[in-house]
Amino acid sequence: MNEQLLLVEDDDAIASVLRLHLEEAGYRLHREADGLQAMAAIDRQRWDMVLLDLMLPGADGWEVCRHLRAKHPDVPVIMLSARSAEAHRVLGLELGADDYLAKPFSMLELVARVRALLRRIEQLRAAPVAKTELRFGPFRLDTERRELLRGDSLIALTLREFDLLYFLVRHSERAFSRNELLQRVWGAGFDGYEHTVNSHVNRLRTKIEDDPRNPRRIVTVWGVGYRFQEKLL
Repeated sequence: MNEQLLLVEDDDAIASVLRLHLEEAGYRLHREADGLQAMAAIDRQRWDMVLLDLMLPGADGWEVCRHLRAKHPDVPVIMLSARSAEAHRVLGLELGADDYLAKPFSMLELVARVRALLRRIEQLRAAPVAKTELRFGPFRLDTERRELLRGDSLIALTLREFDLLYFLVRHSERAFSRNELLQRVWGAGFDGYEHTVNSHVNRLRTKIEDDPRNPRRIVTVWGVGYRFQEKLL
């Protein structure tokens, strides 16, 4: 296990406990206590995962997450915050977090979520892909490089955005409930909630719809969930 994790946490006591548990689990951990320093660390290298507190000196976690997504959109992010209100969870997901843990949380749970997310990435890399490219409208979904292109322009997708879009496109014309999508895309062990799906669908719509407020590709099936309804080329 050689994964390098970036921990962005300004509380020394919490950071020490996190380091103890994560390094004991076999991960290499680098810690930054300041948002601006975290962004510099993101610029210096690519991390396998970022564990990100929200309340930080220098620049807050929201700003750090935006910077990471602009630089490395597919690096998984787990947000850690004392703010447990649903609105903050939703905002974290809207900004591209893959998971969100409210403080105080169990260290065993955190390690389990880190393992599950990294395992999911490894499984995706190892899984055989029948088709290397899916086309719809002006878009090409490259399943080997895990990229979405419009013409020659690359459209940045997070890990979960790609997974969700690929799943919906591969099962075009079929409607899925939010809970089904959580189970099929995030995995049976993901302890999330259905608004996670809504947030990711909303972000995908801003990237593939001509008018995200009036979607024609990823459509809402009232009383059920979502369906990708454009024919593949």
